[in-house]
Amino acid sequence: MKPPASDLARRNRRMLAGAFTLVAGMVGLSFAAVPLYQVFCKATGFGGTTQVAEKGADRVVDRTVTVRFDAEVNRELPWQFKPVQNAVQVKLGEVREIRYHAKNLSDKALVGTATFNVTPDKAGIFFNKIQCFCFTRQRLEPGQELDMPVTFFVDPSLADDPHMKDVATITLSYTFFLAADQTAAAVQDQAPAGAAAVRPGG
Repeated sequence: MKPPASDLARRNRRMLAGAFTLVAGMVGLSFAAVPLYQVFCKATGFGGTTQVAEKGADRVVDRTVTVRFDAEVNRELPWQFKPVQNAVQVKLGEVREIRYHAKNLSDKALVGTATFNVTPDKAGIFFNKIQCFCFTRQRLEPGQELDMPVTFFVDPSLADDPHMKDVATITLSYTFFLAADQTAAAVQDQAPAGAAAVRPGG
């Protein structure tokens, strides 16, 4: 005996509602996964994710590490991009400023955005940026050149971590990409090309 048509209709509606809820939940989780992953990376330094600090460390310890600088540009962005200095030596907790040099090689204004990480990955939780061009999108006019600053320090607590005893060199890497939104760029306090690469007295 077949169930009444009204029962079938109710079952179909329940099945459709359940399927819709499942799909909506999966979509919601997929969107939530990205910011949750970013929060996790920032909190743990996972994948070489660096930290953001409002001010320098409260102490400087007598252990020195070499910080090397790397630069790449995605092929869709016709820019030249390189560190002004290849490496500096810093004491743990010491605030330093270095600069990257960028030049727009095209005949039109372009907006770029930079991704970044440090290696070894386990050093990410200890690498703190106070100022960085990577915090905002960057706009360069045709042929324009800029020296873009990065102010950073390596957390002195690195010296207390037994897992970091083998770390003598940290590499900070940036890759510039063509920004999806080319209509505007945030303005940042940047230095003209040729400015000093290291803060005086640093």
